[in-house]
Amino acid sequence: MIGQFAELKVAKIVDFGVYLQGEDESLILLPTRYVPLKTQLDDTIKVFIYRDSENRIIATTLIPYATVGEFAYLKVKTVNNLGAFLDWGIAKDLFVPFSEQRDNMQVDYSYLIFVYLDNASERIVGTAKIENVLRDVETTYEEGDEVEILITRRNDMGYQVLIGNDSLGMLYQNEIFEPVRSGDIRKAYIKKIRPDGKIDVSLQRQGYVNEIPQAGEQLLALLKKEDGFLPVNDKSSPEDIYSLLNMSKKNFKKTVGLLYKQKLITIEDSGIFLVKGKK
Repeated sequence: MIGQFAELKVAKIVDFGVYLQGEDESLILLPTRYVPLKTQLDDTIKVFIYRDSENRIIATTLIPYATVGEFAYLKVKTVNNLGAFLDWGIAKDLFVPFSEQRDNMQVDYSYLIFVYLDNASERIVGTAKIENVLRDVETTYEEGDEVEILITRRNDMGYQVLIGNDSLGMLYQNEIFEPVRSGDIRKAYIKKIRPDGKIDVSLQRQGYVNEIPQAGEQLLALLKKEDGFLPVNDKSSPEDIYSLLNMSKKNFKKTVGLLYKQKLITIEDSGIFLVKGKK
């Protein structure tokens, strides 16, 4: 139960809160500041269970950014001689000992953290050694799969990402055509799975067959909406193309080429035009 949500009945009401009926007839305190208005005996309240600073099992109606067994991108509030304490959405900060840090954590910096229950102390703690957590996890990803990613730390090549809570991957800077930042959760696509198991992802669907027909329909629809003209062509900057069309320059050129071959558009120095009669 520790580190998870539970729906518990109110067993006792006291001046400083209510006691909830836990497992094995145990009572768990929900302090007054978290007790819903007009709470009565036998009401059921959804709470998160953890241990407070005095090692007592306690409940809260606050929602942590991650429960035991989950990942989150968390900011460091304080550091002492034992480790770092991170904000994870509830009153008690999440402790990450030095032994579970990849590099020494710094105040106000954020890190990808896995939340787990320490068996010895039964306290909820975190680790930044994500590779160790995922080492034995088997995945069945294939190139082209749509996935959810959590964007984490930035490096010279781009951003490391957490893929579907079970793999780490890389999102390269030269393939990003929209604002992103660490902590964002985005839809992405598996671009390449390397022989060593490392995974590259893209924010755009890969492949001419999958992407271009859909992009062509979107481009034609926008041309019709804009009276048959868009002020971009293959000489436009990637930034201008993405700002207007929300697609990479590579896919833009493929899409325009396909529509041009189908005689649906013409390409001029000023931009692209919808062929008359195609509106």
